[in-house]
Amino acid sequence: MPCLFIGTAAIFPRIALVLMWLIQYTATAFTTQLWPILGFFFLPYTTCAYAIGMKETGGFQGWTLILLIIGILLDFGTLGGSGSRYRKLR
Repeated sequence: MPCLFIGTAAIFPRIALVLMWLIQYTATAFTTQLWPILGFFFLPYTTCAYAIGMKETGGFQGWTLILLIIGILLDFGTLGGSGSRYRKLR
């Protein structure tokens, strides 16, 4: 099951978050529904990686820590890339 989410999150992170929410995959990872909603809008890759890490291992060790770091880098890369493109267009 986590391989399906990782593959979907690599291409469509927001769709993967909706699927995780629909099948209650994020219910055990987050204590409140506020964080997945904020993650949906601002840091979708990191939110997916956090949900997978908490669900599968209960924390971040080994491959789940690597997955979380990759999620953070992808989020910052997409945010930084869109900001620099906006500056070039102006």
